[in-house]
Amino acid sequence: MSIKVISLLLFPIFCLLLSCSNASEVEKEKEFDYVEGSRKGPEHWSELSPEWAACRGKEQSPIDLLSKRVIFLPKLGRLKRRYKPVHAVLKNRGHDIMLQWVGDAGGIYIKGVKYELKQLHWHSPSEHSINGTRYQLELHMVHESREGDVAVVGILYKLGRPDSFLAKLMHVISRVDPTQEEAIGIVNPKDVKIGSRKYYRYEGSLTTPPCTEGVIWTIVKKVRTASRRQIHELRQAVHDGFEVNARPTQGTNDRPIWLYTPRSI
Repeated sequence: MSIKVISLLLFPIFCLLLSCSNASEVEKEKEFDYVEGSRKGPEHWSELSPEWAACRGKEQSPIDLLSKRVIFLPKLGRLKRRYKPVHAVLKNRGHDIMLQWVGDAGGIYIKGVKYELKQLHWHSPSEHSINGTRYQLELHMVHESREGDVAVVGILYKLGRPDSFLAKLMHVISRVDPTQEEAIGIVNPKDVKIGSRKYYRYEGSLTTPPCTEGVIWTIVKKVRTASRRQIHELRQAVHDGFEVNARPTQGTNDRPIWLYTPRSI
């Protein structure tokens, strides 16, 4: 039996497994948008559904990571990533492009708790900013504990050399239409390069409805690069009106923002 036939037979099973996985973020993009002044825009998300009331909460994301507010906290320790390759599906959700793992792709450990990697997706421009600067792209790696708590690792990108991980997916991203998905074989999460041990840590929320709070955010301090073509393809792939899919900056409301660095400050 050919590999192609096996993939076709397994694909419905992948879809069934995906429907039972992490559903923290809304996937019906027609229910909201990012257009300033729109009745479905970010300033109105909390009014669009009773389940989205958290969007007007006091611990929302994204935020500006302002240096003068950062608290150095060496005891946070290195980010413990324990990933492994497993089958994945690339899905065009209309408002973004998402890669979702099927099975156990490993995860990260925070304060001794394992958060299993579920999916990753991209926002353009970046949602988080550093000292008021927003970059061209942001990747979110979404993890979930057995108790249902969420931890997200965010990586920022500026224009420059192509990102090696995105380069492997460009041929699929360009052909998967909105609301469609495609099994793409085994993907190793370790191929997502971080390039720095330094990171910011704070407690916030999902950046799309229902804006659930209590999310542990880890934003890698190093800003990596992606090419203009890669960013263009991510924007062109989604539905009209979602080429820009970044939520506006939210207030910090005196939340602590920690910074881990392996060297003493």
